[in-house]
Amino acid sequence: MNKINTRIKRTLVTAGLASSVAWLNAAEQPKEGVKNNPLLTHSALLFAAPDFSCIHETDYLPALKAAIQAQRKAIKRIVDNKQRPTFANTIVAYEESGRLLDHVSSVFFCLTGADKTDVIAKTEKEIIPQLTDLENEITFNAKLFSRIKYVYDRERATLKGEDRKLLDEIYKQFVRSGALLSADKKARMEQINKRIAELQQQWGTMLPDATNHAAVWVDSKDELKGLSEADIAQCRKDAERRGGKAPYCIVIVNTTQQAILTHLENRDLRRRVFEASLHRADGTGAFNTYPIVVEIAKLRAEKAELMGHKNYAAYSLERTMAKTPDNVYAFLKQLIAAYRPKAEAETRAIEDFARRSEGQDFRLQPYDRFYYSAKMKQAQYRFAEDDVKPYFNIDSVLVNGVFYAAQRAYGLTFKERKDIPTYHKDMRVFEVFDKDKRPLALWYCDYFRRPTKRGGAWMSSFSKQSKWRKQQPIIYNVCNYAKAPEGQPTLLTWDEVTTMFHEFGHALHGILSDCKYNMLSGTAVARDFVEMPSQFNEFFATVPEVFNHYARHTKTGQPMPEDLKEKMLKAINFQPAYALGENLAATCLDMAWAMLPAKNVPTADQAAAFDREALREIGLLDMQVPPRYATSYFNHVWGGGYAAGYYSYLWTEVLADNIASCFAKRGALNPEVGQDFRKKVLSRGNTKDLMQTFTDFTGLKTPDVSALMKARGM
Repeated sequence: MNKINTRIKRTLVTAGLASSVAWLNAAEQPKEGVKNNPLLTHSALLFAAPDFSCIHETDYLPALKAAIQAQRKAIKRIVDNKQRPTFANTIVAYEESGRLLDHVSSVFFCLTGADKTDVIAKTEKEIIPQLTDLENEITFNAKLFSRIKYVYDRERATLKGEDRKLLDEIYKQFVRSGALLSADKKARMEQINKRIAELQQQWGTMLPDATNHAAVWVDSKDELKGLSEADIAQCRKDAERRGGKAPYCIVIVNTTQQAILTHLENRDLRRRVFEASLHRADGTGAFNTYPIVVEIAKLRAEKAELMGHKNYAAYSLERTMAKTPDNVYAFLKQLIAAYRPKAEAETRAIEDFARRSEGQDFRLQPYDRFYYSAKMKQAQYRFAEDDVKPYFNIDSVLVNGVFYAAQRAYGLTFKERKDIPTYHKDMRVFEVFDKDKRPLALWYCDYFRRPTKRGGAWMSSFSKQSKWRKQQPIIYNVCNYAKAPEGQPTLLTWDEVTTMFHEFGHALHGILSDCKYNMLSGTAVARDFVEMPSQFNEFFATVPEVFNHYARHTKTGQPMPEDLKEKMLKAINFQPAYALGENLAATCLDMAWAMLPAKNVPTADQAAAFDREALREIGLLDMQVPPRYATSYFNHVWGGGYAAGYYSYLWTEVLADNIASCFAKRGALNPEVGQDFRKKVLSRGNTKDLMQTFTDFTGLKTPDVSALMKARGM
């Protein structure tokens, strides 16, 4: 689950209600010229879903500007209120002040990630500075904060439950943003916030361009030997979509390693693909993100120092489950100690295997690893990914797997709604019903890659659940699967199957939310908790009843044979150290940058060397196991909200493994267990202490780290 600019995403982009002008007082009505804007008028669709049949690209900018002005006026009313500050007239009023902007920006920022056309990109470039200015105005509004502090000091003790939690979150949000700073430091903080927003916007434009530009062109079908006919057809299709510079094109995905390397027999082509991925944005070609990286790093460090912290990691981790950099490093070092001997043994085994066919002088390179590891796995288990792909038809995985698991565990049912318009023809929409048949949510999926979509997979919302706003959740998932040529079924790899379950786990966190306030609902939790529901939902992909229900041959409809299923499930944890190592390396790069004082941030020319030294110092410099994301294309950290937070994927994997153990013991598809998890975890959002939320379900006072190594077969 990726995030936009942390502050903007949290305070402005989190989705609100989809009816808009009706919410505004007369003083806030949009000016003439935008009154008929479909983003500013009530949608007649179910749950007031955005009506993409009448929304045009040119509607977003005026709607966003109108929504910004509406929030300015709402904040002014709070500040100008002559009555004594109260929870109702200040805290709840502030929570509701951005309601229109929540709605408009949630729809707009969906498109900036999933379908960024030239018009959307131009709109983003113009509106980000305005959103940043608004954020700074609100954050450093002394009169507003004075009212918030008055309520915090005088009413907090009398408030309970979600009311107290909302007050705490708003007060601490202002304090962490610099509301208690001196005037000169506030001014500098405003400058920093504005510049970071500008830089992240530059990053968000440059990285997709760099990744698209990194595509590898191939002149002949012979060079693609090892690929299936379906994969070759995809390469031909991708070449046509990108201008036909050559008959075939290999598209680069967001991670360092490329899945296609598993099959390519041509070693030089493997090298070209790997190097295109690794060097897409490091300045060796047309694109260089390092100047953006080092400036953001320096500004973040300065921001942390203004707030009294040694570095950005200390500042960022303050409100997470981990709390401190020391706790994160203690966690990581436990994993590194167990990982290193396993990784070294794996590398030796793969190289020895390759030498049987390539000769004793053969030296394994990182672009060879996936290819020979796959051959080794096939020899050991007599299994290859292509053997199982016919059993993973995308439609069956979704309906007979993802939906089926949600129905068995939580009582949910799904009905496709072809009458609800979408922003792209490849999207699908489903109405979600609760176990009592009550309409619960809308869920959209946008699964296929295209040049206007950034890499990766994520979940977000058009509207978050809120009892106060009487709003049902409208959630979406976005992925980057290759769409099969017309007339052929889209078949997934096992990794893509688990990605679908993973992202739907995030969706369930939003769909099953049962919270009072928009700010606290759904996925509005700390980074090192937010990935837990998604990682746990991957558990259902291998539950026998679920697996047998969706893993059926796309032509015959027959279930996967037991022997093939057994081979695949055993092969999942074949050489598990690599996946852990690439994640650990990326995590440690993230932490290394976040631990720097502003004065020690390297220059752009020194950035690559800094990465190598950081990995060497912690024992993870290994050409055979490069970071999952190199710094120059680490979107989670430089374009999203995961700075000093990428560790959370491993942290929450531990939480997820602990929860999966509870399900396994009590019955994986036992509705009582599912309802217990829903009640104690998925529905709670950020309404209580997250460690307590974890304990309420598992009974564990602290996460059991050993569960991760066991689950990974290590």
